[in-house]
Amino acid sequence: MVTKFYQHILVLVFAINEINENPKILPNVTLGSHIYDSYYDVKMTYRAILDLLFKSQRFVPSYRCDTQKNPIAVIGGLGSETSFHMADILSLYKIPQLSYGSFAPEDMDTAKSPTFYRMVPNEDHQYMGIVRLLLHFGWTWVGLLAMDDDSGEHFVYAMEPLLSQNEICLAFTVQVPKRFFWNTAGDIFELASNIYKSFPVSKASAIIFYGDSMGIVTFSMYMLLGDSGSKESSVLNKVWIMTVQIDYVLIGHLKGFDFQYFQGAISFTIHTMEVRGFQRFLQHINPDSTLDGFLHDFWEQVFDCTLPNSEELLKDDETCTGKEKLESLPYPVFEMRMTGHSYSIYNAVYALHRILQGITFNNSAGEMISFERKTGFDIMNLVTFLNKSFGSVKVGRIVPSVLEGEEFIIDEEMIVQPLSVCNDYCPPGSQKKKKEGEKFCCYDCAPCPEGKISNQKDMEDCIKCPEDHYPNKAQDGCIPKVTTFLSFEEPLGISLTSIALFLSLITALVLRIFITHRDTPIVKANNRDISYSLLLSLLLCFLCSLLFFGQPKKVTCFLRQPAFSIIFSVAVSCVLAKTITVVVAFMATKPGSSMRKWVGKKLASFIILSCSFLQVGICTVWLRTSPPFPDSDMQSLTEEIVAFCNEGSVMMFYIVLGYMGLLSFISLIVAFQARKLPDTFNEAKFITFSMLIFCSVWMSFVPTYLSTKGKYIVAMEIFSILASSAGLLGCIFSPKVYIIVLRPELNTREEIIRRKN
Repeated sequence: MVTKFYQHILVLVFAINEINENPKILPNVTLGSHIYDSYYDVKMTYRAILDLLFKSQRFVPSYRCDTQKNPIAVIGGLGSETSFHMADILSLYKIPQLSYGSFAPEDMDTAKSPTFYRMVPNEDHQYMGIVRLLLHFGWTWVGLLAMDDDSGEHFVYAMEPLLSQNEICLAFTVQVPKRFFWNTAGDIFELASNIYKSFPVSKASAIIFYGDSMGIVTFSMYMLLGDSGSKESSVLNKVWIMTVQIDYVLIGHLKGFDFQYFQGAISFTIHTMEVRGFQRFLQHINPDSTLDGFLHDFWEQVFDCTLPNSEELLKDDETCTGKEKLESLPYPVFEMRMTGHSYSIYNAVYALHRILQGITFNNSAGEMISFERKTGFDIMNLVTFLNKSFGSVKVGRIVPSVLEGEEFIIDEEMIVQPLSVCNDYCPPGSQKKKKEGEKFCCYDCAPCPEGKISNQKDMEDCIKCPEDHYPNKAQDGCIPKVTTFLSFEEPLGISLTSIALFLSLITALVLRIFITHRDTPIVKANNRDISYSLLLSLLLCFLCSLLFFGQPKKVTCFLRQPAFSIIFSVAVSCVLAKTITVVVAFMATKPGSSMRKWVGKKLASFIILSCSFLQVGICTVWLRTSPPFPDSDMQSLTEEIVAFCNEGSVMMFYIVLGYMGLLSFISLIVAFQARKLPDTFNEAKFITFSMLIFCSVWMSFVPTYLSTKGKYIVAMEIFSILASSAGLLGCIFSPKVYIIVLRPELNTREEIIRRKN
């Protein structure tokens, strides 16, 4: 007898007594029971069913000699094989059968047996629970043990694809023989040795065990006999995940056996609740109780004694006193708490009186029970103690009828969480890399590619940081990018600002010198008004470069490119006007020349205004159609966000530059052609040199502008403005300033006439 399962009988008696003592449940009706043992044997199962239905000296199917037997239903059995052997006969006579074990959905097609009812969910809910448990703790490399029978094959067949779909790999699969009888002791040792040796050496720390209570008993015996030092063996020092049909029981000579190597095992059990009055019922049981025909055998086995009225009193056995208490028995021998299977039997008894009234009801524990709405599974954690005793603690539950995502509940703080993976997790900063020829759960770790991060362990692929962040050195996190722009405070900004202000001051000083000496021959000879316009435009060119400093704003972005292009166009137009004026003045000195009518201020003013207003028109179209605006570049630099002015229309920007380039090129050609005119009138060679510098600077600017990144683009444009403007200022005006300031004796009419002659 499996003494722990005797609670199933006691629960049956307890539930029947409750119903009979309550006149509101079945008035004028008394329930009775017949209890049979299947002995885990097919023949005995069939014999018990036939005995129940057709009691006589001989078994004659369909012949009833005991009319007092009128079974309205049969509860059983615990295992799938027992239940289905019972169903073979009971289904023929339309007798309802209420099973209290959890079976694989493939094991029984209820459509073929409409009288077969289940008090607990199918195993497919357990499959889901196992997968959720493995995923919850990150156990992706696990072993699988299954009893070598039809149910075990069903379990392996169902679990393998389900685990694979959830990226969980099986390190090994071992089938354990289901055998309870051997011919000799040598057969036991040989089988135990073979089973033990079948375990591969594996890094899997979690092992799923599918079977039943007798299966775990025989398996434990195999392990003990296969290796006497198994308590320290790496095979058994694992986290065991036990399925719902397994209960920790000890029978016969194994009562002294301990389950230390199952410490921390996680078990799925049928859901149970505390039923009022059941504990008191157990506490009052004694050998004199008239409950059933198994009580005396049970009492003698669990307490290792012999009752006084026993027919076989052995010399070595102690006599039972009758005062022994069930609560003193160890957990694997008998349990005072109502187990899940017992709770299902309790509900099955209450379901009997509802078969004709309906399927759904509330039991005495206050829980709603129905065949459609299953109560689910509890998740228990095995706790062992040094005195070889052990118990179980509820750490979670599976509730099939709730919303998806809420059916799995676990208290992870109560469970030790070992690592059960094929290899160590990939740390942050790396990603998985498949191993050739290995299962997908086995992989190498590769550093993240440049520009990507992994901020969690075991990531499939590294990810990019947000645009406004960049990876840190370890590539396991993102750092916010710093917004950069050319500011007045940084060294480069201070240098360029100082140069711009210095050149502005020089230009203003030259303008003052020219105004002060406006009546001198050298100022007059070089078209005084155009010189004033050129100096003023150069001064504005130096000052407009200051618009390019600081964080781009809407106003500064709107003004700086158009202002720069218009002012520069005015400056280049003045240079062109100067050059053409020199050429026209020389040609007008020839006798009978028709060019005399063009000599004067009108031609110069026309050239400056027409060329400048054409640039103004281009800029107006630019600003009306697609004006520049503040923008930020997050891609060009790894660690910085570049704040810049987006030109709006790149085409219009290059049209503006192209127009300035055209004016410069024309000025260069005209000045080059006039370089050999008489020196008295000729500043063309200075203009040629200045325009050569101007064109060189801006021709170098375009490729540099396209290849430079960040704030240095702005710095290059400022430098080009300052360099080209300084070239014009230096080449055109430095010779005149030299004469006016340092050689005033040359700035006379007589000296000019003398040099002419």
